[in-house]
Order: sequence, then C-alpha cells, then structure tokens
Amino acid sequence: MVQHFVMDFFLISLGILLALFGIVGAIIPGLPGPPISFISLILMNLTDNITYSESFFFTFGFLALAITLLDYYVPIYGTKKFGGSRAGVVGSTVGLIAAVFILPFAGIIIGPFGLLGIILGPFAGAWIGETMAGTRGDLALKAAFGSFIGFLAGTLVKLVYSMAIMIIIVIDIIKLLFS
Repeated sequence: MVQHFVMDFFLISLGILLALFGIVGAIIPGLPGPPISFISLILMNLTDNITYSESFFFTFGFLALAITLLDYYVPIYGTKKFGGSRAGVVGSTVGLIAAVFILPFAGIIIGPFGLLGIILGPFAGAWIGETMAGTRGDLALKAAFGSFIGFLAGTLVKLVYSMAIMIIIVIDIIKLLFS
C-alpha cells in the first residue's frame, strides 16, 4: 500500500514536471514540447488511480506527432508564402535562440523573461537572414513577416496542445484528491 502511494506520488510528480517542461518546450526551439507533454500523460496513466483509454492515447499521440512534424513545415510555408527563402527561416530560428539565451544574460529583459525578445527575435532574425541572402529591403521585410507569422502559428499550436495536457493533468489530480 505504501509502496503504491510512493510510486504514484513519484509518477504524478514527474508527470507534472514533464508537462511543465513540455510547455516550455512549446516556446523554446529545440525542445520538443508536445512529445514531452505526451510522455507526461503516459506517466500519469502508469499510476494506480489515473487511467486513459486507448483512443485517448491514440488521439493525443497522433496530435503530438502531427504538431511536431508540422512545426518544421509551417515557418517554411509562411516564409515562402510571403516570398522568402530558407535564409529567412534560418534567421528566424537564430533570432529566437538569441532572444531566449543571449538577451536575458546581457541584461536586456523586456517584459517577463524577455517575452518581447521571444516575439521580436524571430522577426529580426528572418529579416537579417533575408538581407544577408541579398533580398531587397522591402521583400526581406515581407519575407520576415511571413516567417514570423509561421513561427507564431507553430508556437501557438504547440502551446495550446501542451497547455491542454497540463489542464487534463490538473483536473485528474483534483479528481484524485477529492475522490
């Protein structure tokens, strides 16, 4: 009995941590937020008191895979739709990484945790990438906007998925505590 409680407590705690990490991964490039969030559901299901159906797992697993794959395509689509090139997509990613990792250490935190930098970094990076590739100024700006829109769309979808999983976990924990 005590062993089951300790194991459930461990699995639920790890599930919560992974769900939080999945939310962070939905925003920061290179961290696969949706798959990490999905793993948190698997851990929750391994407890004695929380279970999910096979169709639930199939649906959320498929969504995690689809969102992860589309996340690579959406910024490219946005950039190309607005006349940009691969340089804009690469610049957008570099701009985001710079905003997340460099700006806070340089003491340039605008908004909570450099949120404004996370928003403006991809746009600036895409514009710089297009400009360095030799794209004319107005076209580089248009392509940067497309890359930025694609980046925001992908990030929003990942964030919604990861937040939905966090909400499911919180609801299940509340049900567990009050049952």
